[in-house]
Amino acid sequence: MLTVAVISPERVLFEGQAPSVVAPAHDGEVGILPQHAPMMALLGTGELRLGSGERFRVRGGFLQVADDQVRVVTEWSEPA
Repeated sequence: MLTVAVISPERVLFEGQAPSVVAPAHDGEVGILPQHAPMMALLGTGELRLGSGERFRVRGGFLQVADDQVRVVTEWSEPA
């Protein structure tokens, strides 16, 4: 399982566990599963999908992965 946080300037939209994350990076979608190598990616515009069923529309920001923790910090977001 991944520990995931989705954060916008207004509030924390999600904090919890998810089996996977699919995010709209600036150059295409990126998929994250447990034991993914550490990485950072710039976000583009699109839908952030968590394997637990949550979906968010996001625009801009970044995604960080380290030690099965995924932090998504977005310039703008709303539930999809």
